[in-house]
Amino acid sequence: MKIEIPYGMAKQVMEIGEGTEILTAPVCQNTNRKHPKELVKQAMSKPIGSRPLYELARGKKTAAVIISDHTRPVPSKYLLPFMLEELRRDNPDIAVTLLVATGCHRGTRRQELEEKLGKPVVEKEAIIVHDCMQSRCTYLGKLPSGAELEVNSLVVEADLVIAEGFVEPHFFAGFSGGRKSILPGVCSRKTVLGNHCAAFISHPLARMGILEGNPINRDMEAAVSMAGLAYIVNVVLDERKQIQAAFAGDPIVAHHAGCQYLERRCRVTSRQKGDIVITSNGGAPLDQNVYQTVKCMATAELVSRPDGVILVCARCQDGIGGEEFFRALKECSSAKQLLEDTNKLSQEETKPDQWQYQILARILSRHTVIFVTEPEWEEAVRAMKMEYAPSLEDGYRLAKRIKGEAAKVIVIPDGVSVIAAAGD
Repeated sequence: MKIEIPYGMAKQVMEIGEGTEILTAPVCQNTNRKHPKELVKQAMSKPIGSRPLYELARGKKTAAVIISDHTRPVPSKYLLPFMLEELRRDNPDIAVTLLVATGCHRGTRRQELEEKLGKPVVEKEAIIVHDCMQSRCTYLGKLPSGAELEVNSLVVEADLVIAEGFVEPHFFAGFSGGRKSILPGVCSRKTVLGNHCAAFISHPLARMGILEGNPINRDMEAAVSMAGLAYIVNVVLDERKQIQAAFAGDPIVAHHAGCQYLERRCRVTSRQKGDIVITSNGGAPLDQNVYQTVKCMATAELVSRPDGVILVCARCQDGIGGEEFFRALKECSSAKQLLEDTNKLSQEETKPDQWQYQILARILSRHTVIFVTEPEWEEAVRAMKMEYAPSLEDGYRLAKRIKGEAAKVIVIPDGVSVIAAAGD
């Protein structure tokens, strides 16, 4: 049979044996016939745990609208116009600033904003791109973990703070969306490092699909209250990045509703663990660099046997995705040693990109990773203790040489869209 693995804006295609197990979730299939605009308008007309946005905006002089950055496939063109319309419905003179939540990512470029928001919005609206190192931030107190909460001052000074986003499984926060617009979205690097510390990343409840008891989520939800986020519009997407469902209202209650909806549609279980697990980050924009693709590797890890091979396809049009991330893997004596050293670091000692290389080191200490990407990244991939392959077919042949022709194969076409488990 033929398998198709998302790769940038295209796919890697290969014929594979009939015994292969394919893990896809109902959420990946476009089952909703309603237009995305209709879904968003319907959600905003019946907000969960909140008054309508136009009521929240009455009498306010300023509003900060936190929007997703270039690493997230949020279809902002379908969300933002309705949010702006409601903000100005009874308050046409409210001063609105769009604040791009980059967390610790690089700044979103103008072309990326135009692709995401549409050129008219970029030309008309005031837009600020958050910079975790340079943006002016305000200290708001201690989070439950003891980390200091420093939030972009535009948020703190606005009369009304709202956010858009999307809900998907997240490899250590449980789910994306909701509170992540604040933390890490518009926080200082110091705050992000505190939240993403080694002890939290290694915590058994800091995993996909888990909110209750997750120490990372606990800090994030506390940050929502402390920063004054009042209202969100979050969506669930299918494999074509089209809106399946929309949730609007209170940033905690509406987000939890979105998580519950998604969880019922994204859990998948394999018959048994695999010797070879093939996956991807779902194509663009999430496969734009090696850094982001650790997410799908974490999914594959859940259904891979010890010493199994994880075969990843990612276009990586934006390269590796972080100098500290790259150097940590390149300069370590082994992934196992890097993991041991990182796990010993205190919250105050957290380093940039530590969480990402900590998880990748965990995966590499137990599995062989074959990375399918463009030839210009071969040297970097190998330096990071992974095997390189120029195509899915080449990677699969290498995986078969490692695990044998009788290897049990599992394919997870979109590794960031599912919460995976194994039957054995």
